[in-house]
Amino acid sequence: MRTTSNPAFRNLPQQGGYANFDRNAGAMGAGAAAADARASQGGFGPAAAGERRLTIDDVVIKTAITGGVALAAGIATALSQQFWLTLPAFIVGFVVSLIVIFKQSSNPALVLIYSASMGVALGGITGALELAGTQFQGIGLQAVVGTAGVFVGMLVVYKTGAVRVTPRFTKWLMGALIGVVGLMLLNLVVGLFNGTGFGLREPTSPLAWVFSIVCIGIAAFSLLMDFDQADRAVRGGAPAKFAWYIAFGLMTTLVWLYIEILRLLSYFRN
Repeated sequence: MRTTSNPAFRNLPQQGGYANFDRNAGAMGAGAAAADARASQGGFGPAAAGERRLTIDDVVIKTAITGGVALAAGIATALSQQFWLTLPAFIVGFVVSLIVIFKQSSNPALVLIYSASMGVALGGITGALELAGTQFQGIGLQAVVGTAGVFVGMLVVYKTGAVRVTPRFTKWLMGALIGVVGLMLLNLVVGLFNGTGFGLREPTSPLAWVFSIVCIGIAAFSLLMDFDQADRAVRGGAPAKFAWYIAFGLMTTLVWLYIEILRLLSYFRN
């Protein structure tokens, strides 16, 4: 059994396969109502009789849609300079993400709202940064290209089996993620007293550069976990609608990855 560093996937019950997928084909005749009941209870079982099963194409298309919505919203926000929307968008995205995660919902409307909200928030941050000085011009495009490059690179790594998602790998990644989050929180608390914390987010601190690189690395390896979850969902015969939930999980990782890449680029620009 493997867990994942992505909260969207980690809450799914894992037993003998992906999200309690029953390997007995005879157990699949309960009908669409039973499948919907399982989904509403927080676990996605195998597609019911007559229900289309999840395919790789479903995952690719839904992920492309969510990513496209986020990118379009971000560009629109940056170009219109409506930076005041950044905080409200972050709040909306955070609330919607909690709803999707805890209800384990594959509702496309919720997933698209999350993508649009985070796109607006990230577009606001990026646009404001680009206007902060001539040294930051073009940083948004670099961050987008960098994020896309890491995504494609880790997909190649996963498909070639260069790095395998094993229980040991998962434990290592989870430990690293917990450590990074713990350091962020501790740095924030200390910063309330001395104004700088441990220097983990100070542009002029070499420690900040190292910390950002570590965060990018952890986010990149988290994509391997996301790909593995999607792969097992396809092999387990999940219903096609589950593609939206997988796309949401990938988006949460990509949002974090983009933020860390943008932050590191800002250090270089400074």
